[in-house]
Amino acid sequence: MRLFSHSFIQPFTTNQHIIMACHLTGIYDVNRSTTLEDDDYSLVKDWADAVAALKMTGIIFHNNFSAATCRQYESDHIKFMEVNYDATYNPNVYRYFIYRQFLQQYVQRLSGIFITDVSDVVVLNNPFIQREFVNKPSAVFCGDEPKCLDNDWMKDHATHLRNRIADYEAYEETFKAAPLLNCGVIGGTALVMRKLIEQLCEIHRQYNHNNQSEYTGDMGAFNYLLRTRYNDRLIHGHPVNTVFKAYQLTRTDCWFRHK
Repeated sequence: MRLFSHSFIQPFTTNQHIIMACHLTGIYDVNRSTTLEDDDYSLVKDWADAVAALKMTGIIFHNNFSAATCRQYESDHIKFMEVNYDATYNPNVYRYFIYRQFLQQYVQRLSGIFITDVSDVVVLNNPFIQREFVNKPSAVFCGDEPKCLDNDWMKDHATHLRNRIADYEAYEETFKAAPLLNCGVIGGTALVMRKLIEQLCEIHRQYNHNNQSEYTGDMGAFNYLLRTRYNDRLIHGHPVNTVFKAYQLTRTDCWFRHK
């Protein structure tokens, strides 16, 4: 699977911290019930502006930004990487395969990594310099929602995986009262993130490649993986993210705002 349209030439320094996001268009988006326009930079502008304002390094993987748009908005802090989209997976899932291939090549040059949604997440504070991040190198930091795993949407979302993964129903019962984790924000050290993304890709490769349902399976696979393999080192909610869908536009005490 050749994901990248060309070689990535970003001259990473040793122990680089990066934030990555994917913007894949031309494919029907089941979460928005629409197909995103190919060359609409406004959809990623807030994400990119926030990264640049903190003088961090952000990479936007995309399949349809024009060369002119990339030239106009690329900077010392924001880089664009064109990818080839494979319709075997929906965009919400395919992004993990993009990250996996990128990390296979560059993980040794990286120190800390966050991957986020690109159109409804902005970084508020540099997470890599926060005491909790620095002092917990084995932790996985992620978003969450003000609801528990046992909710009607997640039950519907996970039907495909539940029918294919032997212990999925047992996991749902064990963690039914646990907060729902949100894969719109995921981060950790480079080595932790590489392993996590490899594991996510393997779940999708084995169990989610033929998902014909109206649900993507990304939230189901994410919660299943983190609760069954990383539950003892999860950090979610404050200080990682604001309250999901609370639109806390004036809040500045968290690392990320997610809607």
